[in-house]
Amino acid sequence: MNHIRRCSRPGCGKPAVATLTYAYARSTAVVGPLSPNDDPHSWDLCEAHAARTTAPLGWELVHEDLTFDDESDLTALAEAVREAGTHASGLVDPIRVDTPVPEDIGGNHPINRVKRQRGRRAHLSVVPEPEDDDDND
Repeated sequence: MNHIRRCSRPGCGKPAVATLTYAYARSTAVVGPLSPNDDPHSWDLCEAHAARTTAPLGWELVHEDLTFDDESDLTALAEAVREAGTHASGLVDPIRVDTPVPEDIGGNHPINRVKRQRGRRAHLSVVPEPEDDDDND
């Protein structure tokens, strides 16, 4: 089962793409690629928070390149983003059955307030590599 690590910033549930670590001896904060293991002494950050992170006064901030070394890493990220977009919070599976609503229930009744809207379609997709047409020449 794939476990998507979320941004550590309070109130942000976006998928993490970078890790913030502090080197206290050198007074340096480092924002780099998402570490392979979840470390309790580092912060996992989404793209927006990684870009806006600042260092404490008197510290140096180092941004390491967030490049993908392998195509499989990029594919895994696209699948994680697609999977994250299927659930609103990741805590509850969406209800797939529409229950009939009695006509005498008002519009402000809780049953009408919690109707789920259709989920947003993911904006990323995996595209196959183009095939070579050498034999048609």
